Amino acid sequence: MAEIKGILFDKDGTLVDFEKTWYALADLMALHAADGDRAAADRLMERAGYDYARGGFKADSVFAAGTNADIVALWYPDADAAQRREKTLFFDSFTAEQGALQSVPLEGSRETIANLHRAGFRLAVATNDSTGGAEKTLLALGIAQMFDAAYGYDSVANPKPAPDTIVAFCDLTGLKPSELAMVGDNRHDLEMAKAGGAGLAVGVLSGTGTAESLAPLADVVLDSIVDLPAYLAAR
Repeated sequence: MAEIKGILFDKDGTLVDFEKTWYALADLMALHAADGDRAAADRLMERAGYDYARGGFKADSVFAAGTNADIVALWYPDADAAQRREKTLFFDSFTAEQGALQSVPLEGSRETIANLHRAGFRLAVATNDSTGGAEKTLLALGIAQMFDAAYGYDSVANPKPAPDTIVAFCDLTGLKPSELAMVGDNRHDLEMAKAGGAGLAVGVLSGTGTAESLAPLADVVLDSIVDLPAYLAAR
């Protein structure tokens, strides 16, 4: 096994409490798309992956794992390319500002990131949120200075589950893919790890993914990133 020297983290559900941070924002997005029609907004929420019966987002749904461009394509199927770009830019701006303001860190995540940084790991975020949203969230959480980079869906040619972010992080740091761990709560995260040849694919149960959905693609499934330092030390 190659020594792990760098770690890519998904953002929502891995560093940030997904449900507490994103339900209100997603609902506002749906209301905007539905022109204020409450019933229509609820239908859009369900189409994008919100389960009202359970009161949470479904694993690997568009809301849980997709990009704002994916949401726009789902909610505005009749829009032309220019209209979709306009809507995507609007949602990117909205979620970047409001997502950062509303971000609720998962318990122990900030301390864990600080410990990994002190231990010398190169750290980055790989998210299907926008790059601006990721950077603003890291600043809001007070951990931006510990990360080498934040890669949103709009900073690479192909977002997760494509391996582009792994290639970009390796180019930045000089590390090999086999020296990287990818940590996330959805299958997209682990699929990217496999596609990019990452040395370690870590699933976490702190977001929308389940042990059943993550285990087939993960080298290990942990409760949260709080368990990561001990796992790496014992590996």
